[in-house]
Amino acid sequence: MPEIRVTPLGAGQDVGRSCILVSIAGKNVMLDCGMHMGFSDDRRFPDFSYITRSGRLTDFLDCVIISHFHLDHCGALPYFSEMVGYDGPIYMTQPTQAICPILLEDYRKIAVDKKGEANFFTSQMIKDCMKKVVAVHLHQTVQVDDELEIKAYYAGHVLGAAMFQIKVGSESVVYTGDYNMTPDRHLGAAWIDKCRPNLLITESTYATTIRDSKRCRERDFLKKVHETVERGGKVLIPVFALGRAQELCILLETFWERMDLKAPIYFSTGLTEKANHYYKLFIPWTNQKIRKTFVQRNMFEFKHIKAFDRAFADSPGPMVVFATPGMLHAGQSLQIFRKWAGNEKNMVIMPGYCVQGTVGHKILSGQRKLEMEGRQVLEVKMQVEYMSFSAHADAKGIMQLVGQAEPENVLLVHGEAKKMEFLKQKIEQEFRVSCYMPANGETVTLPTSPSIPVGISLGLLKREMAQGLLPDAKKPRLLHGTLIMKDSNLRLVSSEQALKELGLAEHQLRFTCRVHLHDTRKEQEAAARVYSHLKSVLKDHCVQHLPDGSVTVESILIQAAAHSEDPGTKVLLVSWTYQDEELGSYLTSLLKKGLPQAS
Repeated sequence: MPEIRVTPLGAGQDVGRSCILVSIAGKNVMLDCGMHMGFSDDRRFPDFSYITRSGRLTDFLDCVIISHFHLDHCGALPYFSEMVGYDGPIYMTQPTQAICPILLEDYRKIAVDKKGEANFFTSQMIKDCMKKVVAVHLHQTVQVDDELEIKAYYAGHVLGAAMFQIKVGSESVVYTGDYNMTPDRHLGAAWIDKCRPNLLITESTYATTIRDSKRCRERDFLKKVHETVERGGKVLIPVFALGRAQELCILLETFWERMDLKAPIYFSTGLTEKANHYYKLFIPWTNQKIRKTFVQRNMFEFKHIKAFDRAFADSPGPMVVFATPGMLHAGQSLQIFRKWAGNEKNMVIMPGYCVQGTVGHKILSGQRKLEMEGRQVLEVKMQVEYMSFSAHADAKGIMQLVGQAEPENVLLVHGEAKKMEFLKQKIEQEFRVSCYMPANGETVTLPTSPSIPVGISLGLLKREMAQGLLPDAKKPRLLHGTLIMKDSNLRLVSSEQALKELGLAEHQLRFTCRVHLHDTRKEQEAAARVYSHLKSVLKDHCVQHLPDGSVTVESILIQAAAHSEDPGTKVLLVSWTYQDEELGSYLTSLLKKGLPQAS
């Protein structure tokens, strides 16, 4: 029995280090290869020992697919390809291919140069890893080998994010990566066609959340920033270099211009100039409005937002600073946070999801005394606000995507177990499909029934249409015909056409059933009694008594014969063609009940 097997090596009932192993029709594919923001030990990377046991990785894996450039989806890639050892193809979109190495290098600098970590990938390893990458265009079907093909769909979320369909023969799996079903200021909404895969693997970060209107959230955000700046406070907005950062920059830029505000807005340097450069480069991946206005004005060239210098953090007076990374787990955003946390005039706005273990998660959980490195305790007096500008689909968006793709099964990853449980029940109730949520290292096995494509002759279809039944995509129809196999292709044609094509004479197949009848009279008399009985019961059918003593009902033939051992019993032989199967069965059961007594 063919089957699809799925094992999360990361992101099973967890957010972080996405890495899902899929086996489909004998092909093995790794979906994403990320790291976990909440750990700095071995748990940071997925557990690759699960697949290294099976010998050389390049022999075992047919390909690796990276959905987008966020580190929890690509952060372990150089470690996996260069240190664990994988030489096969790695597929991603062009923007992901361009931005991935920049974020990986930045991550390496923080881990190795600043924290002094050993057993980490080098700059050269990032370059060597990126040489194995094959860029994919949206909606382009890429043949990985003779049997395995992949196709990318637009996912919104961040620049270059894609959902991938993996197909072998008639079996297919769709992996969403991270996606957003609502368009925003700089990206469009995710979209997939009705591809009806055997399995849809979807993220479920916000499995229980239904977000309020975006306009209200934006208004609230601008109000809080404005109030803080007016009272002379500083606002820290921790972001990742690409994605929400550009979204909120566009929002603040237009607000500053409209209100003619003078307080400076800064963006932590380095990554962002490069980031904005790529947004300009890959303008086709943004939304329609930005593409339209691009000729007159590039939305990513900001007038009010300047590059940040470390010394600015100590400057007096109000300011707004966008700093990376977004979860306050390291880097510049954490350094600024430590400097500003003690002043109640200041504010930190967390615009996205924070993984457990990060400073971001701790302050959002209400912790106001934080133990930092070297046993130092940091007292948080600044205001802490959480505003979801996350580019993940909410519960409504996830349900919308399931409805769009119409999968046979759904599997949830990249979410918290309790929230997944709720969404799982909702999906099963609404769509009547099985939904799974495996933990890391747990395998889900789905049996698949292969569909075999068959061509149908026009003559046969016309005959069906002549019966006045209109086709309905949701109701399967039964078609009678002859199946012909030629050059590995199957066709269903009418039996007349099949005989003609194959040069065969028609044979008729009849089914015969024996019915024992208690009757001491001669065979001819028994047949006459059968005729009289059937004539009185079957008023709508043509019943005839033939000169040779046999009886016919339509094409059904009934003959009476003597029983070889019991002279008091007659044997009725009832025979019919397969077209009259129903009538033949009915007559047999009728005769088995016996004949009425002769008066």
